[in-house]
Amino acid sequence: MSQQIEYNRGVIEEFRANRGKLGGHLEHMPILLLTTIGAKSGQPRVAPLGYLTDGDRLIIFASDLGAECHPAWYYNLLAHPEVTVELGGEIFQATARVVEGAEREQLWTKALTPFPFITDHQTKTSRQIPVVVLTRKE
Repeated sequence: MSQQIEYNRGVIEEFRANRGKLGGHLEHMPILLLTTIGAKSGQPRVAPLGYLTDGDRLIIFASDLGAECHPAWYYNLLAHPEVTVELGGEIFQATARVVEGAEREQLWTKALTPFPFITDHQTKTSRQIPVVVLTRKE
């Protein structure tokens, strides 16, 4: 099992055990758990992700630390945009939408202050890092 998978598994366990509170270097980072349905497998997949808020919306970034390929969860939500979000002790359904153009640029710029490392992620890859909006389903 890869180190990243094992690391994520530990973050997910800590998140769920402590109702969204994390320690260590993630203590002050806003983290949510995103459950997508596998594009190929059809099985639920959980990923811990940093996020921003924009009004009632949650904003996530498919940076994968600047890898050359998009993360698996990104392909999953393209195939199945209905997702489950765990935020603190709350669990709810949301719809994921990739944003582009001026909306993407506005949200990307908003991310630079709380997540300055996202610029480093972008410089490591030739792909444009997707920006995804999660909107809670009523």
